[in-house]
Amino acid sequence: MKQRQAHIPHKRLNRYVLKTQLTYHGLMLPACVILILFSYVPMFGIIMAFQDFTPTAGIFGSRFVGFDNFVRLFTLDNIQQVMFNTLYISILKIILGLVVPIFFALLLNEVRNRFFVRSVQTIVYLPYFLSWVILAGVFIEILSPSNGMVNNILGIFGIDPVFFLGDKEWFPNVIIITDTWKSFGFGTIVYLAALTSIDPSLYEAAEVDGASYFQQMFHITLPGISSIVVLMTVLSIGGILDAGFDQIYNLYNPIVYETGDILDTFVYRLGIKDMLFSLSTAVSLIKSIISFVLIVMSYRLAYRLTEYKIF
Repeated sequence: MKQRQAHIPHKRLNRYVLKTQLTYHGLMLPACVILILFSYVPMFGIIMAFQDFTPTAGIFGSRFVGFDNFVRLFTLDNIQQVMFNTLYISILKIILGLVVPIFFALLLNEVRNRFFVRSVQTIVYLPYFLSWVILAGVFIEILSPSNGMVNNILGIFGIDPVFFLGDKEWFPNVIIITDTWKSFGFGTIVYLAALTSIDPSLYEAAEVDGASYFQQMFHITLPGISSIVVLMTVLSIGGILDAGFDQIYNLYNPIVYETGDILDTFVYRLGIKDMLFSLSTAVSLIKSIISFVLIVMSYRLAYRLTEYKIF
């Protein structure tokens, strides 16, 4: 193909390439149409954040109020608590989502039985494919204060039943732990793949020099996967305001709103339940702007620290 392109005039080269790749562009067309219809066209609704929107008047008939909705937003009593809940849950999810997979990958990396390793990988990876609608029902039964498995085990040791999903102190911790359990299998596979790229001769040389297991881990293994660790950490910064709507919506209740309500669930209750469409749109707009800035920063950091780039 390169030889054939060499005889094509420069002005006709782009047209020739487009024609030869027309099939690939055709395959992309349905996805592009769906993306435009469901991601870009709805962005026109952002205008509701600057209106006193009423469904009967519609977007074009509702009165413009400027930044009144944003001023009202920051005067809400619980907005600071919602922001704190979002950051607290999200940051701890990121930390545990980094530490647990690395630790588990290091353990599996020491197992020499390949069948056992693959079996464990499959088992820990399976929850990643299950939706929170399914898992929420499972955890509600397991954590039930009356007949849940966890409280039955605690009862054996004489500990009183704990209402994990109805206690505002316990609820954020349950959210963080269950999310880590669901997703650490994916991270484990990523770090196991990174471990395979380390030169085995480094370990052989370290053993000859009398290095212990922990010395090899701190001086060979961890530095060998440091670029992947930094990359995964930096990329997760962009989603720091996404604390997990599906999970929390399917597990929380009004009793734990104080410590379990995050921005996404707060927007849902404002817009769908309370029908405050303009105010909920204002919250979503602020969240989207902050998330966009964080995503741009995270990808710039990823490029500077690990030379990773999407485009």
